Amino acid sequence: MPMPKIHEVGESVRSSIALHTEKKREPRLRPRQHLKKKLRHKPTKVAIFRYSYYAPAFKYFIEQVLDCEYLRLPDPTDRNIELGSLYSSDYVCTPFKHILGDFIEALELGADIIVQTGGPCRLGYYGELQESILRDLGYEFTMLNFSHGIEKGYVGWAKEVLKVVNPDLNIPHAVRQLIATGGMMSKLDEAHDFYLANRGFEVEKGSFDRAWTALSDAFDACKTDRDISEAFHIAMDRFHEIPLDKPENPLRIGVVGEFFTAIDENSNLHLERKLMDMGIEVHRMINFTNRYTHYNEPNLRRGASKYLLYDMGPTSTMTVAAALSYAQQGFDGVVHAKSAGCTPEIDCVPVLQQVSADYGMPILYLTYDAQTSDTGLDTRLEAFYDMIAMKKEKHL
Repeated sequence: MPMPKIHEVGESVRSSIALHTEKKREPRLRPRQHLKKKLRHKPTKVAIFRYSYYAPAFKYFIEQVLDCEYLRLPDPTDRNIELGSLYSSDYVCTPFKHILGDFIEALELGADIIVQTGGPCRLGYYGELQESILRDLGYEFTMLNFSHGIEKGYVGWAKEVLKVVNPDLNIPHAVRQLIATGGMMSKLDEAHDFYLANRGFEVEKGSFDRAWTALSDAFDACKTDRDISEAFHIAMDRFHEIPLDKPENPLRIGVVGEFFTAIDENSNLHLERKLMDMGIEVHRMINFTNRYTHYNEPNLRRGASKYLLYDMGPTSTMTVAAALSYAQQGFDGVVHAKSAGCTPEIDCVPVLQQVSADYGMPILYLTYDAQTSDTGLDTRLEAFYDMIAMKKEKHL
């Protein structure tokens, strides 16, 4: 059967949206006149969707690579997912809804340019659909869609995509700063790995959160690669100076799953923070660095060849490889986090069940949608904690 064309898929989804919109409860929308771009806004205000702890790197990219003004979004509220769900089909993934809600809020705040970085899955094809929905709502803007031009390589991509924002962009300078942006992301990931492994054991509550805020603020002020390196070393020294009361053999849990939901605390309802608050050492292999800078799918698949014969898609190989690695290291459990309808991660579930059976390592499967509540999540995490704690105590 021939595959439908992208415009046909878009029309189908938009028709579904039209049918569902009438049935959905209207969230607290701004007055209609705010749907149009205000002329007094500068044409260089750029916003990107909220995504975990990477905001300093996004700010650096917009200011130092694009030479534009960064529009930082405020902390998310329930209105974000309400708006995203209202104007989305019920059948698209939850990350689509989060991002669409972010874009609507950004445009209400006066953004002239919104950035869609796409994703390694079908989310990478959603930028055109989101742009169409937003234009149907009456917004005027420019979308910088990273999926355009990437087939031309990184330099070709820079010429094709970045000049949409700034025709006078100095491409060599922009590429150097783009590399520095990647370096900042890697340092954010390294610092966050240390944070996840140790925050649950701080002697003075709040020490790690204050240190993390200081790191984010320092990265916000960076303008060069040298600034980034200096800020990182100061921040890591501060992390290492925080007093810990960490047992010799703490409970250890690995987080695996879909690239957006497993990483973004707004999407997973602060899953990692809840685990750390229980006094757990948390690890998460999947992040920007491991997915893009160091990613080698064939090597990962060879390391898990008992369970994987083929590339299962976007981040599925890493999900299985990470879970297997945690099992081989004797972790007490794994949490698998994904959005509802994420086909690649659904395919991972039976494979993870086999890993769990082979190594006797419990796995908690969490699926998030627009209705997932904190209360339900807390109950499941507490039960999982009790189970692995009793199991560990029995084997000591």
